[in-house]
Amino acid sequence: MTLFITSFIVMAQDSIPPKEVQTYFDAARIFANKDKTDLALESLEKAAKVAEANDDVKSLIDSYQKIALIYLKLNKEESTLLFSDRAKSLLKVTEYPYGSAVDKFIEALVAFGNGRNFQAIFMLNEARQLNNDRNFFNNILLAEGFIYLKLEKYDSATKNFNSLIINTDLYESEYLTTRAYLGMAQLEYDTKNFEESALNGENALELAKENEFFREIIEANTLLTTVYTIIGNYEKALVNNKNLLRIRDSIFNIAKLQTEAKTAEKIQFAFMGDEIKRQEQKIEELNASKNQSDIAAILTAAMLTIITLLAVSLFRNNQIKLKTNDLLQTKNNELKAARDSAVSAMQAKTNFLSTVSHELRTPLYAVTGLTHLLLEENPSENQKDYLKSLKFSGDYLLNFINDILQINKIDADKLEALNIEFNLKKVLQETIDSLQSSAKSNHTELVLKFDDDIPSHLMSDPIKLSQIFMNLVGNALKFTKNGKVTVIAKLMKKVEEDVVLYFEVRDTGIGISKDQQESIFDGFEQGSIEINREYGGSGLGLTIVKSLLGLFDSKIQLESELGEGSSFFFELNVKSKDSIVDDVPFEITENEYNFKGLHILIVEDNKINQVITKKMLTKKEITSDIANHGGEAIEMARENAYDAILMDIHMPGIGGEEATIEIRKFDTFTPIIALTAISLDDSLESFYAAGCNDVVTKPFKPEVFYQKIGENIFDKRRVKSSIS
Repeated sequence: MTLFITSFIVMAQDSIPPKEVQTYFDAARIFANKDKTDLALESLEKAAKVAEANDDVKSLIDSYQKIALIYLKLNKEESTLLFSDRAKSLLKVTEYPYGSAVDKFIEALVAFGNGRNFQAIFMLNEARQLNNDRNFFNNILLAEGFIYLKLEKYDSATKNFNSLIINTDLYESEYLTTRAYLGMAQLEYDTKNFEESALNGENALELAKENEFFREIIEANTLLTTVYTIIGNYEKALVNNKNLLRIRDSIFNIAKLQTEAKTAEKIQFAFMGDEIKRQEQKIEELNASKNQSDIAAILTAAMLTIITLLAVSLFRNNQIKLKTNDLLQTKNNELKAARDSAVSAMQAKTNFLSTVSHELRTPLYAVTGLTHLLLEENPSENQKDYLKSLKFSGDYLLNFINDILQINKIDADKLEALNIEFNLKKVLQETIDSLQSSAKSNHTELVLKFDDDIPSHLMSDPIKLSQIFMNLVGNALKFTKNGKVTVIAKLMKKVEEDVVLYFEVRDTGIGISKDQQESIFDGFEQGSIEINREYGGSGLGLTIVKSLLGLFDSKIQLESELGEGSSFFFELNVKSKDSIVDDVPFEITENEYNFKGLHILIVEDNKINQVITKKMLTKKEITSDIANHGGEAIEMARENAYDAILMDIHMPGIGGEEATIEIRKFDTFTPIIALTAISLDDSLESFYAAGCNDVVTKPFKPEVFYQKIGENIFDKRRVKSSIS
């Protein structure tokens, strides 16, 4: 019995053929299901001509694919692939999901016909993803059912067949039901349930007769003849066998078959008779010959023949090995090309984000700077609200840009963990202090529980640890209102210089559901759209935490109950430096500087940025000159004395780094502070190498801006005075 014949797929939901073409498709479906394949092919040929005349590419694809399926029904794989390839060539230039789905379906059937069962299942799954047409879906179920049957996965096959027995297909309901009954009959036969096999076979036969499905009538009678013979119901077996003979007699020309059979037998017998005569003559010659040399010659010839065959076999094996090596080499080259392409794509993405960062930060500097200046001009209460909203939006956008760049650096493997000495309590306290305003706005208590047994001097990367806690605490505060956020640091173990620390950020906020916890560390993931709309944010904070902890070979963990709060915790291995003595307390207070009377050179090519920077200096009673580019800055620095130089890095012509190098040739003392709109981590070393004393990234907070100026002018003067 043939395991399965696919039904005639009807049409796509996303492409309704013209009425004339659809008429031919309907006729072809009826003819194909009744096994009148010649008439079905004629109808499809007419449909293809109409589609081609009307430049209806999708209908033409449908026509070719339906023809391919009929040839597959006739077990003519070469013809199937011919028309399938025609459809493939059109799909390359046409966006047609349904056609792509049917193409995968045909490939799956061909694979199954060649015994590649698992590959066929995989392709059917791919086809299912491309289109949700009900008739197409039913055909996939039918094909899968017979593949599962072949793989002896009877439960899966039963599920598919039973769903098709009661199908509601608009076009092929009876045919699909008939095929499903035949599938169940074969399944019950394979599992030795012969009574059930006969019942399903009778159901299939009844439907096939009612609808004139001739191929199914033959299959049903064939199966029932075998089943009834096994269970001893010879009367029914005889009836089905007679039906089978009568159907075959009515379809095929017996006289023609008999003539062809006799001719074939006659030729075969004549060939066999001649061969027997030749062998008998050879035997007589060997028996008559007494010459041992003849026998030796014959044996030698036989040995040479065997050796030749072995040589040919070895040669063929060697050719196969060569082809295999060539194939492996080709695949290796393809993998290398794919790797190089991926690296190039990653580099392009990195460069793109770096450029976008600079382009966004420059106008953002104007937004935040002008907002700060307007807030300093004693605006009215209404204006103050607007300006505060504008400042908040600018800060939000800046944080979002920084988050994206941080993820980009991690993806590009540009970040490495440092190993420098630091005070952990200072790092945590500074982080908490910087977030206290956010805590107060949410009416949330923010506290630090620090284990005093933790050594004062540790070796690790304090900057990245600060980033981790800024994200964790900031995330906790965002989702906690009128509650409490606790930062915990404990000493787990200390063996000589090896220290294991435990950290936890615990909140009493909204909590996270169990299903959302699985994806909460994915990029741009905040649990749900509603949460994103209510609380805002990029959804990158926890992703950054997870990636940064990976640099320390650590892993973030989460415990949370919806409505009860959340707890994020991790462990960290660091080194301690017990030999370092605490001679200076870590609490460093910000200095208040008197800027009155200072004279500073502003090197900036952007006119708006020039106005903002000059205005911010004027607010502190600082006078300033402006250089529009690096060349002008070199000349002005050579001819005038300045207390400090604020150097933009990216300028046309001579850039900030090159200008700094030239200035340092004749002035090694004047502080030069780099102002840059690119990411700090990307160029920090090159800025210092050029001769810059400090770096400030734009857009910057005013208090940071003034603090940097004070530190590099007044603190440096005190150092110089103490030395002299």
